[in-house]
Amino acid sequence: MVSADRRIQLWDLVVEQARGSSVTVGHVGAVVITVAGVDATAVAVTLAASPREVVHASDQVAEAIEELATTLGEGPGVEALVDGPALAADLDAPSSRARWPIFAPAAVALGVRAVFALPLQVGGIHLGVLDLYRGVPGALSQQRFADVMMLTDTACALLLDAGTVAGNGRRPEEAGLQHPEVHQATGMMVAQIGVSAAVALVRLRAYAYAHDQRLRDVATDVVARRLRFPHDTTTVTDRGGHNGA
Repeated sequence: MVSADRRIQLWDLVVEQARGSSVTVGHVGAVVITVAGVDATAVAVTLAASPREVVHASDQVAEAIEELATTLGEGPGVEALVDGPALAADLDAPSSRARWPIFAPAAVALGVRAVFALPLQVGGIHLGVLDLYRGVPGALSQQRFADVMMLTDTACALLLDAGTVAGNGRRPEEAGLQHPEVHQATGMMVAQIGVSAAVALVRLRAYAYAHDQRLRDVATDVVARRLRFPHDTTTVTDRGGHNGA
């Protein structure tokens, strides 16, 4: 588990990467390279109009591997979109070649020996995948994996804020001081389900996006206890006594 102090440290590293500009998933990717000890990162999102769209690649190798995965429809980054984390400590190993018979040798030929693909997901909403690439084989340590998982939460929040996943062109509503109910709902979720304020806000935004509602309306339902977010991220509604308790 990542401690609250470590969460703050990782966020500070992301902010430092931004150097005073708006924080983007590219800045998160740069921090991932440092904390995970990898050589390159990429972020691909899934949109209604396109199954996979690369929104960040740290270098030409990452671009090439992402293009390879998109073209072949195979590899850890493709698998992680639907099946959860796909971790390949050595693409040249027989198990990797059997699992990805076309992608694995092609990626090795491009100089990549290890790939770690982590889904970007909020509840039941699949936003995309964070791919990590390394030129030498080897698994991620438990601490490095925990750090990267925390950074995937940050990437999810940034994607939702930027409206990158809004395939219909609708930008998710910002949560500002002009909407105090959003902050009240966020505080309630922090107390009730034990997540950070950032994660609580991500869940609120994701629910609003998925149900085509305004963020402030979702927050009002949470404050009025008509909408609850249990620990397992399954949302329970209580509208007129039809569902939930």
